[in-house]
Amino acid sequence: MATEKWVFMVTAQTPTNIAVIKYWGKRDEVRILPVNDSISVTLDPDHLCTVTTVAVSPAFDRDRMWLNGKEISLSGSRYQNCLREIRSRAGDVEDKEKGIKIGKKDWEKLHLHIASHNNFPTAAGLASSAAGFACLVFSLAKLMNVDEDPSHLSAIARQGSGSACRSLFGGFVKWEMGSKDDGSDSVAVQLADEKHWDDLVIIIAVVSSQQKETSSTSGMRESVETSLLLQHRAKEVVPKRILQMEEAIKNRDFASFTQLTCTDSNQFHAVCLDTSPPIFYMNDTSHRIISLVEKWNRSEGTPQVAYTFDAGPNAVLIARNRKVAVQLLQGLLYYFPPKSDTDMKSYVVGDNSILKEAGLDGASGVENLQPPPEIKDNIGSQDQKGEVSYFICTRPGKGPIVLHDQTQALLDPETGLPK
Repeated sequence: MATEKWVFMVTAQTPTNIAVIKYWGKRDEVRILPVNDSISVTLDPDHLCTVTTVAVSPAFDRDRMWLNGKEISLSGSRYQNCLREIRSRAGDVEDKEKGIKIGKKDWEKLHLHIASHNNFPTAAGLASSAAGFACLVFSLAKLMNVDEDPSHLSAIARQGSGSACRSLFGGFVKWEMGSKDDGSDSVAVQLADEKHWDDLVIIIAVVSSQQKETSSTSGMRESVETSLLLQHRAKEVVPKRILQMEEAIKNRDFASFTQLTCTDSNQFHAVCLDTSPPIFYMNDTSHRIISLVEKWNRSEGTPQVAYTFDAGPNAVLIARNRKVAVQLLQGLLYYFPPKSDTDMKSYVVGDNSILKEAGLDGASGVENLQPPPEIKDNIGSQDQKGEVSYFICTRPGKGPIVLHDQTQALLDPETGLPK
């Protein structure tokens, strides 16, 4: 390895995901092994993603990390486990253009700089840790020339955050709980890619971007220790649901998909209530959104929209197609309008071309909205301004990619420090 001062780096982008069959509860806290299988949809990284730049240099004197511009400690076991696992698999790296040559053994002596940025709120129930750890592992694997397929990498990402293993693939992903004590068979596999069911449109109502009161980690631990419903769910309910959900995805059967997604979300939150002390992730706004969707689905006779909530109050609403998504957005904006001085393009983000289709790209659009005709009984008057912070319109998306454009790097190529 040459001793001159150089910085070698890689930048990657990784999506977040939303579980439609939930992961809640670990059978092994250290290795992060779940009590049941789970299935998720990967969200389009154009709208929700983590970007991470990893750099190595003989000039670095210790491992350092910056998250959203702020330096954080890497001393926690989850970071250390991921770093150790990746370093142990590192290969030889050569960049002839820069005259850099790193042998397998050199990685043990070299230090890393890591900068990571989420384009959505951290710890607000939008699976930011999933995208974060998946991106950390994926980018380090590229930097260190690790010769492993995404499923093997998913077993490493899982040790940072359980759901992270599912962010190493696009489309629809299953995390197999596995049965081995060492966790080697607890990996993610892709069920279908993002093009398989591309009619779907996803609207996320960000009800709160505040950090949640009970973290997922402590919430899960308390549920495993105190909830009898969790034991029943993991043993009796989820195994059947997983098979049914795999069929629904394979056949693009939206009615079954909706029934399973909504029921599983509600059961997950029932487990939280069955925990001692009880955990409340949803709030009144979350419940109003459920009521709106349930009434609409019933009035149509066939399901139009599925809802699911992770460990937080934010609603993830999956519409069967674009036309339904336009109607859904109109209904949501009728009941949860922006404050009067809000720019619509900052209230509906992501794929906000949907605003034009909904006739809402002008200033007076929301005031002119009529109540959805199919919802006869009120779910609350049109005075819920400010209850939703903003909406994100997205769709199923692709897995992690390397970003080759150096302007997207978060670290300076000369110093290896944040730009």
